[in-house]
Amino acid sequence: MSNIKPRVYKNISSSEAMELENKYGAHNYHPLPAVLAKGEGVYLWSPEGKKYYDFLSAYSAVNQGHCHPRLVKIIKEQAGTLTLTSRAFYNNWLGPYEEKMTRLFGYDKLLPMNSGAEAVETALKLARRWGYEVKGVSPDQAKIIVCENNFHGRTITMVSLSTDPESCGFFGPFTPGFVKIPFDNPDALKSVIDENTVAFLAEPIQGEAGVYVPEEGYLKACREICTKAGILLMADEIQTGLCRTGRMLCCEYEAVRPDVLILGKALSGGFMPVSAVLSDDEIMLIIKPGQHGSTFGGNPLACRLAMEAIDILVEENLANNAYNMGRIFRDGLVKINSPLIKKVRGKGLLNAMVIEPITIKGETKTAWDVCLKLAENGLLAKPTHNDIIRFAPPLVITETQIYECLDIIKSSLQQFLK
Repeated sequence: MSNIKPRVYKNISSSEAMELENKYGAHNYHPLPAVLAKGEGVYLWSPEGKKYYDFLSAYSAVNQGHCHPRLVKIIKEQAGTLTLTSRAFYNNWLGPYEEKMTRLFGYDKLLPMNSGAEAVETALKLARRWGYEVKGVSPDQAKIIVCENNFHGRTITMVSLSTDPESCGFFGPFTPGFVKIPFDNPDALKSVIDENTVAFLAEPIQGEAGVYVPEEGYLKACREICTKAGILLMADEIQTGLCRTGRMLCCEYEAVRPDVLILGKALSGGFMPVSAVLSDDEIMLIIKPGQHGSTFGGNPLACRLAMEAIDILVEENLANNAYNMGRIFRDGLVKINSPLIKKVRGKGLLNAMVIEPITIKGETKTAWDVCLKLAENGLLAKPTHNDIIRFAPPLVITETQIYECLDIIKSSLQQFLK
């Protein structure tokens, strides 16, 4: 190693960046061929200065927009003061953060974690422990109900919940204790609950599956079933929460209060991994010292960022903007009236366009090909399941920008068909 001459990585071109990543990085992602070097608000730029609209928002992690100046200020201040203490000691920002979050969302306690998958794992551990100590389920017999086509993360336990062959294929043996039922089917939930069932975990809208929005009343029906059966309702609002769907929480559309609320992604405005689990004392205090934790969970830098990120969502009224801009966007997509558009669905600024596969010059074109054309014309979106394109811009997007993006989508589809 001492004989290797250090390389200066400055002003790397897009082609060089892709070449280096493909050569030296694991191939666990298949990114669009767009290299990003700068972000501001709803925009991203390549190293060469090509400007894009961001319609993925890092999977809803940058709801507040890229490099929000208030968050930049906070990270500079706190990074030069104190970043990490571990939970072996108290720090001066975790308590204020927990107070702000519990008051805002109406729960007794918050447990801080880092990634979304860690937060879901925390919820699963809480549910099992609660089932044994409170409900009286026999040891190692607890069951948690999950939905088919879910996405809760990529760890072994998270893919144990999955029905996606790419996520769970050849990664077994899997974590036991999970029962899978169809999404948007309260009767299926009711039919599988037994004396060992401790919880039901669901996303209010299945984002990774293609922005599947359940029928109105689904969450409310699930809440009633869980309450009657004496099991916990756990909502994974990592992608749908924090104003993405036009409410602070997607569950608010049906006035549903989960027993366990899971948040992440936009909780830091895209600056670092920050996630959280909220619940009341009778559930949260089941976990005792030494039974669960995280070295970085609740660090002062994360706490300050999260507090400011939440304030931005509230003070800039981003839930209302997401609701209004989402309606304009979906109406605009429908009016494009392209043979490529099979279906439009979504809520707030979490939307999807289902693509009708088309054969051009003997080659079948998919959502991936449409996304390549969109990127060429200055709009970044990502396909899922071959025929679905998700559209989820930062929530700071304006009406003028929405119409500009609709024009890009329309012209891209027209060019695609030529």
